[in-house]
Amino acid sequence: MSDMEKLTLETRTGLPDALRVLLAEYPRADWPAHDNFHGLVSFWLERHLMFRKLLEALASDCEAVMDVQMDPRQHGQRLQRYGSMLVSQLHGHHQIEDMHYFPKLVGMEARLERGFTLLDADHHALDGLLARFTEAANGVLRGGEPGRFHTELKGFAQLIDRHLVDEEELIVPVILKHGVGGLE
Repeated sequence: MSDMEKLTLETRTGLPDALRVLLAEYPRADWPAHDNFHGLVSFWLERHLMFRKLLEALASDCEAVMDVQMDPRQHGQRLQRYGSMLVSQLHGHHQIEDMHYFPKLVGMEARLERGFTLLDADHHALDGLLARFTEAANGVLRGGEPGRFHTELKGFAQLIDRHLVDEEELIVPVILKHGVGGLE
């Protein structure tokens, strides 16, 4: 098994140390105080926070309907709204990263190219996971049991979080170090 095969989204528990080299110089706790934090970095992190909040809301709503604490119709409305927002926003976010940001960031830190290749591979894996998420959500909207969706959602949320954390730990230090010149 090659190193890249060991680092798939489904199997990895974090980035290898060789890809976290800038994180050592720019630890997460120091990010908000850095001169290059406000603007693109803070916006990027806010987008990631939005994805996490949508996933939390979807899980909470699903649990509420399974516990008979939420009307299934209300759950369906919220699932449709939040699920659609999550899927469309993730697709758009990943497309911009793959087409615009990742190539430019590799130009700033060529030694981290493998990390950007890894994140791009995540995006392709997430396409399939988003399709499964959509299928499970549509099952609930057609009157199916929300338990299957809840199980799918839990696994999906874990993989999304793994990807977001790894993306943050790779990208944010590059932008903090080099600034946003040429990115916006």
